[in-house]
Amino acid sequence: MSVQNKGPDPSAAYPMPGVKQVGFLKPLVDHPMIEIGEYTYYDDPAGPAHFVERCVRYHFEHMGDRLRIGRFCAIASGVQFIMNGANHALEGFSTYPFAIFGSGWEDETADWAKGSRGDTNIGNDVWIGTDALIMPGVRIGDGAVVGARAVVAADVPAYGIAVGHPARTRKKRFDDKTIRKLLELKWWDWPPETITSNLSTIRGGNLQALYSLEIKD
Repeated sequence: MSVQNKGPDPSAAYPMPGVKQVGFLKPLVDHPMIEIGEYTYYDDPAGPAHFVERCVRYHFEHMGDRLRIGRFCAIASGVQFIMNGANHALEGFSTYPFAIFGSGWEDETADWAKGSRGDTNIGNDVWIGTDALIMPGVRIGDGAVVGARAVVAADVPAYGIAVGHPARTRKKRFDDKTIRKLLELKWWDWPPETITSNLSTIRGGNLQALYSLEIKD
C-alpha cells in the first residue's frame, strides 16, 4: 500500500505543503510533562512551533501535574491551558507567593502541590475553539466540542458541547446509545490505512456502517 493511502505522516510537523500556520503537535512538542497524540494539530497564524510557550501556562516542574491531549484533536489559536502552578494558597491571611522571590522570603515548609487539582486530560477527536480557557485538572471526554472563548472549569463528558463563561455542557452531539458505541469503537486508534480507506464512513453519520467495518490491526 502506498504512503499516500496511509494519510499524512504523523511525524511531519507541517503536514500541509506550504502552510506553516497549522502543525501536528506531537513532533513539535518535546516536554517531559506534556503528552500529545498523533494527528492532533494547533492552528495559529503566528505558527504552532511555540505552542507550549503560548498556550500552556504556569506549568512548573515542582507542581508535578501533566497535560495529556489525545489523538486527532483540533486546537484553535489562542487556546490556554492553565496548569496548577497558577494556584495560590488560600489558608493564610495573604495569597501572595512570597517564597518564590527568596531574599529572606523563602519557606522551607512550602507544599507547592497542596491544592493541586491534578492532571489536565483532553480526550481524542476533541475540538477546542479560539481563545478557550481550560482550567487545571479538567477532563474533556472523547469527541467533545469546546466553544470559542469558553472558560472550562468543570469536566466535559464525551461528545458533549460546552460553551460559555463559565462553560456548561449545553447538549451532547449524539444520543447515549450512539456515544457508548463510538467509545467502544475508538476509531482514532485504528491503523492509519483503515482510517484512510474508511474516511467517508467516519465523516458520515451512519453508525451501523461504522460499526460493521472489519478492523485489521
